[in-house]
Amino acid sequence: MTVSNELIDRLLADYKKPEDLIGENGLLKQLTKRLVERALEAEMAEHL
Repeated sequence: MTVSNELIDRLLADYKKPEDLIGENGLLKQLTKRLVERALEAEMAEHL
């Protein structure tokens, strides 16, 4: 799977300062959380 430049542009549309990307509630933390949650959900669905 490839992450398109268009998707990256949309995700960064509201980026104003570094904290928006890497801060406590930044995009990177939110994406990591959502990806891990989805992977775990898929794993549990497969397991059960």
